[in-house]
Amino acid sequence: MSKVAIHGRRIDSDAVSYVSEIIQIIQQYGREIYVSAALAELPTVFELLKDFPQYDQEQDLGEFEAIFSLGGDGTLLDTLTHVGSSEVPILGVNLGRLGFLAVISRENIKEALSAFFNGQYSVDKRTLLELETSAPLFEGKTYALNEFAILRKDTSSMIVVETFLDGEFLNTYWADGLMIATPTGSTGYSLSCGGPIIMPDTGTFIITPISPHNLNVRPLIISENSELTVRVTLPNQSYQISLDSRSEAVEEQMNLLLRKAPFYANLVKVKGVSFPDTLRTKLSWGLDKRN
Repeated sequence: MSKVAIHGRRIDSDAVSYVSEIIQIIQQYGREIYVSAALAELPTVFELLKDFPQYDQEQDLGEFEAIFSLGGDGTLLDTLTHVGSSEVPILGVNLGRLGFLAVISRENIKEALSAFFNGQYSVDKRTLLELETSAPLFEGKTYALNEFAILRKDTSSMIVVETFLDGEFLNTYWADGLMIATPTGSTGYSLSCGGPIIMPDTGTFIITPISPHNLNVRPLIISENSELTVRVTLPNQSYQISLDSRSEAVEEQMNLLLRKAPFYANLVKVKGVSFPDTLRTKLSWGLDKRN
């Protein structure tokens, strides 16, 4: 029997009925259900899920047909840390608010899941960023679907970040921080900092300064095959680095090497859902009265 995993970080009381519907549909199609420990322990769905076995997120999930992410984009990013390099397809059901990654709405659950189990779907292979450092960070999960960011910490002063592109000096950024975003992450933090929206299959990364001191510094698009090295140059300055929604404080100067990860995030795309559709819906495009 094929196995399906389910993960969620928060299920509001008004969303419990949708979780119940998802379980019923999975069982209807004869799949065995495993749940994450985080989801199983949520008070709102404890009774609903208590009889299902839990999967170990530290083990390879490659034996699963898919993992369903129940929540918003933050939950899907967290789900990716369970999947890692196994490349298990992730199907995002949006039980939250704004969702660029978890695009299946509450009202569309039955149709979307039926399409998935009937093979009427495709997989978007989304590029990941990989971080290499001289110190052990992020419990070995040194990859990001949206962005890497380096940020000032516990100070009102700017940080100074040197960047090298494929070994050649690129620029020194005086700013609140610096971010390297994937095309997937172009609609997230990077967008709010003035970065461009990039189509998912473009094959690029975006270097986006965060509140730069120099107004002539603008976001820069580079090839996803590039390697970028960044480092904070001011001595004795602590800073914070983040991969998607995970962050760690750093107290020492070190080189941070960023490159394309050797594996992908496989996001399930059911029939009738496209990236342009998502852009128009989430960004309210087309609401101009002239349309």
